[in-house]
Amino acid sequence: MNKKFLLLMLSIGFTGLLAMPAVVGATQGADCTSTACDAGEVCIVNPSGSTPAKICTSPQGSQYGLTDFTNVGLNQTSDVKGSIANIINIVLGFLGIVAVIIILAGGFKWMTAGGNEDKVSESRQMIIQGVIGLVVIFAAWAIASFVISSLQSATS
Repeated sequence: MNKKFLLLMLSIGFTGLLAMPAVVGATQGADCTSTACDAGEVCIVNPSGSTPAKICTSPQGSQYGLTDFTNVGLNQTSDVKGSIANIINIVLGFLGIVAVIIILAGGFKWMTAGGNEDKVSESRQMIIQGVIGLVVIFAAWAIASFVISSLQSATS
C-alpha cells in the first residue's frame, strides 16, 4: 500500500511537471496599435476580441512564442563550472521535492493510522527521515554553492 501511494504521488508530480510548459507558455505580447513589434515578431489581430485588438507575437511554428531558448530564464553558461552548478541545482531541487513528498506521505499515513501505534510510529519515522533528508539536501546545496562560487572566483 505504501509503495503504491508513493508511486501514485510521484506519477502525479511528474505529470504536473510535464504540463508546466503549457501553463507557463501562455503569454500575450505588447499592444502593436501604437508601437512597432520587436524583430522577429509580427502584429496580428487578437481573435478573442479582448483588448488590445492587435498584439505582437512570434510567427507560426513557434509553439509557445519562443523562436529560440535564449530568453527562457535558464542560466545558460558557456563554461563547464556553470553547467555543473545548474545540474547540481536541478538534482538537489528534485531531491528536495522527493523529501517533501516523503514527509507528506508520512503525514497521510499518520492521519489514516486510526490509532494503531505501529502505523503511527512508522509514519513518525517517515516524517523524521524526510526532515533529516531535507536538512542533508540543504547542507549539500550550501556546500556545493560555496565550492562552485569559490572555483568561479578563483579561476576568473
